[in-house]
Amino acid sequence: MRQANRGSAIPAAAHFPSTAALRAAALGMALLLGACGHHSFGLGTDSGDDSGAHQYPPNYKSDIVAAMHVYLNDPTGVRDAAISQPALKEVGGATRYVVCVKFNPKKNNVEYAGVREVAAVFVAGRFDQFIEAAKQPCAGAAYTPFPELQNLPP
Repeated sequence: MRQANRGSAIPAAAHFPSTAALRAAALGMALLLGACGHHSFGLGTDSGDDSGAHQYPPNYKSDIVAAMHVYLNDPTGVRDAAISQPALKEVGGATRYVVCVKFNPKKNNVEYAGVREVAAVFVAGRFDQFIEAAKQPCAGAAYTPFPELQNLPP
């Protein structure tokens, strides 16, 4: 007759799953998570269609203003702000809507850093990221004044 180990926190009748069962459960979870993430990374359908990522950004100006508020060390007093219309461009091996932005941000309280050009990348109609080295995606962009960026509050 077997006695329970009184010093152990595990009851004598405890049953642990086998190693094979744990491996099968881990494989099942990996497959399930892989299936869930299939569309969330712009992979599209099985036909390679990622047209959902190509939605025109309807609020691109307000999205850029909101992102710049976080992006700039001092968002106040921006000068010479200009913006292009959204255009489909090749960025990082994928086609995305890109909006080019030129501006002269403050370097400190009295100096300006000089005119910078960034590309705002949009995925599925929403702002995704700024690209600093924007020469290629912004080549030939037609700019119009962007006063909303020049009037950012602190």
